Amino acid sequence: MSNGPGAGIPAVSTAILAMSRHLEVRDVLKTIVASARELLDAEYAALGVPDDHGGFAQFVVDGVSAEQWKAIGPLPRQHGILAAMLHNATPERLADVREDPRFGGWPAAHPDMSDFLGLPVADGDEILGALFLANKRCPKTPPSRRDGCLFTEEDERLLGILAQHAAIALTNARLYERSRELTIAGERARLAHELHDAVSQKLFSLRLTAQAATALVDRDPARAKDELHQVAALAAEAADELRAAVVELRPAALDEDGLVATLRSQVQVLDRAHSARVTFTAQGIRALPNAQEEAMLRVAQEALHNALRHSGAGRVDVSLTRFGQGALLRIADDGCGFDTRVVRRAGRHLGLVSMRDRAGGVGGTLTVESEPGTGTTVEMEVPGG
Repeated sequence: MSNGPGAGIPAVSTAILAMSRHLEVRDVLKTIVASARELLDAEYAALGVPDDHGGFAQFVVDGVSAEQWKAIGPLPRQHGILAAMLHNATPERLADVREDPRFGGWPAAHPDMSDFLGLPVADGDEILGALFLANKRCPKTPPSRRDGCLFTEEDERLLGILAQHAAIALTNARLYERSRELTIAGERARLAHELHDAVSQKLFSLRLTAQAATALVDRDPARAKDELHQVAALAAEAADELRAAVVELRPAALDEDGLVATLRSQVQVLDRAHSARVTFTAQGIRALPNAQEEAMLRVAQEALHNALRHSGAGRVDVSLTRFGQGALLRIADDGCGFDTRVVRRAGRHLGLVSMRDRAGGVGGTLTVESEPGTGTTVEMEVPGG
């Protein structure tokens, strides 16, 4: 990187454009951190959004694997250098963070860091978060000479520009999410009304039909059988309407834990609840835009439901792997399978249309491979964000 007055500006512009593509806070935070790390060629980057209790409401990292992050433990508190950036709104550029008198150590699983550059992300007088980088990469410097590889004034200037635009992007994302929350509140009220009008009426009819069947069992078994068939049909309709209403609500677990942890948890529950062996593996997954994570979760749920309820499978394997900048979801079972040509001619089967719509709606693709007696494999690819 050169030290001229315009040095790094094209890269900053690219980073700013990347941030502006996202509207949700979680996506914006991840993009800020990844952009900062790439812009200044650092080994590690993080951004903490403070809460009102001395901790962090959100803490996003880049350069640390999911396994490392889990081993590190609870989120950090607002102390030491992090507190200085949050309370004083001043940049911090250190040759070795470990030698700073405010340094309080870190957990055993925490990666070793030396050179450090941190900046507050502020909107006027309000500090939205603390953005920091550690261990600047210097390809021409041997690992034993890390003292010759430090963040510069130019790095601080570029990160300052990025932080200013990050504040704008984060503020806009918060406004968007607040607007969406209000919309969701109205949508929940609408769904409650629809559930009352539709599903409650179905359940009322279901109860009356079941009572009629009970009365007919002894004196007219044939009619009682017909009434019981009607009970089954009404129950199926009620379940379909309830599912259609609820399925559009974003699972809270995704916001709290992310896609990998949510899928792993759901697979573990299914493995305990069913006689079939259900497994889950994940490898190299980067965080995806919220819409893509939700779509992949819904497709996985639908495919798992089909495999466990309809295929007679003894084993179902779920995997989530990195695919370019995106991800590949795969659900494979050893069940009875089906003829995909018949399904294509029929147009609808086992929610396949819904799964394809979900994949296509987030720029992804869905493929289904199956034959009678050979099991079924469902794959969904998304390009990432």
